[in-house]
Amino acid sequence: MNLWTTHTLRLPAILTVGLFLTLAAGAIQLHAHVAGSSPKVEWDAGLDEDDDDMVGFAGHGTDSKKPKVEAYFLAESYRRGGNARLVIADKAPRVSVQIFHAGAESDWTNANDRMFGKPVTAIRTLGPVHGNRVLHIHLASSWPSGIYFAELKAPGNRVGYAPFVLSPRHYGEHAVAIVIPTQTWQAYNYRDDDGNGTPNTWYGGGGKNVRLYRPFTHRGVPHHFKNYAAPLLRWAQTTGHDADYLSDADLNAIGSGAQLRHAYQLLIFEGHHEYVTAREYDTVTRYRDLGGNLSFLCANNFFRRVNIHAGVMTLIGQWRDLGRHEASLIGVEYYKNDNGAHQKPWIVQPTAARVPWLLANTELNPGDSFSKAGIEADHVTANSPRQVVVVAKIPNLYEDGRDSHMTYYETRAGAKVFAAGAFSLTSAIGHEPVTTLMTNLWERLSKD
Repeated sequence: MNLWTTHTLRLPAILTVGLFLTLAAGAIQLHAHVAGSSPKVEWDAGLDEDDDDMVGFAGHGTDSKKPKVEAYFLAESYRRGGNARLVIADKAPRVSVQIFHAGAESDWTNANDRMFGKPVTAIRTLGPVHGNRVLHIHLASSWPSGIYFAELKAPGNRVGYAPFVLSPRHYGEHAVAIVIPTQTWQAYNYRDDDGNGTPNTWYGGGGKNVRLYRPFTHRGVPHHFKNYAAPLLRWAQTTGHDADYLSDADLNAIGSGAQLRHAYQLLIFEGHHEYVTAREYDTVTRYRDLGGNLSFLCANNFFRRVNIHAGVMTLIGQWRDLGRHEASLIGVEYYKNDNGAHQKPWIVQPTAARVPWLLANTELNPGDSFSKAGIEADHVTANSPRQVVVVAKIPNLYEDGRDSHMTYYETRAGAKVFAAGAFSLTSAIGHEPVTTLMTNLWERLSKD
């Protein structure tokens, strides 16, 4: 039974669980924005050359102009059956809260400031809120692992969202884990936390520190959620591809690569997983070395090192400058973005015949083109494993003579590693032949 059906059948019982809320005095101090009053600043004028390159396609310090309610959770993820803490950082005469399971919805939108899902609680109406109000929310053990969000509403058509990852109660409840780039989400969060007119991220000239627990801009929707996470969530849940969902915090917390390998046959990095800690990098590499399978559905992954302490993420630098090239793990590494000016189709290469199962039932043959990608791109380098196979490429993507590569390789330990090499395979997952290609990947890599 697929997740959609299971969720629909369970909904009445879930609604009876309700939303258990208790109030706590919070010492959290976060500047609350007046609804509709996001400052406009020319923050990019102060970036140096390296920072300007970092901005890339995502470097637009815009925000939704729609009325909003700002809120956030005090963790990247929570376990099923546990309790979550939601902070309402805004002021309103009355606020309602409801929890939704993202991806189980029948409606979707291209808007950057809306989230859709299936309700898993009834609506709970609160009285007046005056900022920094903490709600303790019980997370039912019957809810499947996934991405969830609180939807908050207030008078004046104010709407806000606060997402979180619901992790499995125990690692390994499914053979597949989908990793959500929660650290990268916050790196690209241009919120001006202290109200000084400068976004509090290194992309906005706000220094080298980013808070991991704060409201997102765009009424609480993570950057490009609609393009990368949302399509995969809908596909997985409507087709019965059940999985555990993990945040970056979960990968940082797990004991070792061996424990991760014991729990999972396949890790899917669904989005732009640019920022990782040394522990996360080490854990995933060891997982691969022990025969664990990896699938990277976007580009520019494991590119920059961050350290995390007390809920603050600090930028250290590019991993390759620290002697660690991501191509040795992923198969390809990032080389350029052009803000989306050039997007072209992948072209199947003759070497794809070495992995015939990947394109099975897609009707794709060498020389055929499919989908369209670009924005940020990866390619094979001297640091890639020698056995890497170029399945498809986007020739001369940026008109500088370099190609973007979609790749696959296997290790002697039995690990299977796939990389899309451009933004983004997940964007097209609802359309053929990508739907079949993704199904083939899942079926092959989720098994020994």
